[in-house]
Amino acid sequence: MKKFSYSLRDIIFVALIGIFCGAIFFGTDIIYNFLKAGLTAIGFGPFANELLLGLWMIAGPLGAVVTKKIGASTITETLGGAVEALMGGQFGAGAILSGLIQGIGNELGFAISGYRSFGKMALLLSTITSTIVTFAWSLLSEGYMNYKIGYLSALFAARFISIGFFAGVLVYWINKLFDRSGLDKE
Repeated sequence: MKKFSYSLRDIIFVALIGIFCGAIFFGTDIIYNFLKAGLTAIGFGPFANELLLGLWMIAGPLGAVVTKKIGASTITETLGGAVEALMGGQFGAGAILSGLIQGIGNELGFAISGYRSFGKMALLLSTITSTIVTFAWSLLSEGYMNYKIGYLSALFAARFISIGFFAGVLVYWINKLFDRSGLDKE
C-alpha cells in the first residue's frame, strides 16, 4: 500500500505546495475584487469567481501529481485554504472549507483513475470531477440556484475552462518542469 504511506519527502512537498499556493490564493483574492467590480458593472459579477477558480484550485492537483499519493490533493488544497485564511484573506475560515471541497473534487478524478495515472488523463478527470463538485457547492452556497439555465451553463463552462487551464494544463506543465529538475528522485 505504497500510495497510502507518505515519506518525509512527500510531507515536505505537500506542505511547501500548500503554503506557496496559499500565498497565491491570498493574492488572487485581490485580483478577484477588481475583476468582480468590473464585471458587476456590466451584469456579469459571478464570472469573476468562475474565471479565477482554477487558480484557487492549483494546489490540490499539484500536490497529487508530485507525490502520487492518495489524499494528497485534498490535504494540499485544504492547507492552501488555511494559509490563505491565516494570511488574512477576505474569505476567512471559508477558504478552508472551500479548500476541502475543492480538494475532494480534485481527489475524485485521481480516484477514478485508481491512482495509477497522474498524467493528462488523470488531470482531465480531476478537472471534470472538481468542476462538478464545486459547481454543486456553488448552487447550494452562493445562490446559483436563482440563475436561469443559460446563465448557469455559461458559468459552468467558464469554471470548467478555468479549472482545466490552471489546475490541469498549468499543473501538467509545472510537473514536467519538476520531473526535469530531478527533485522527484528519492
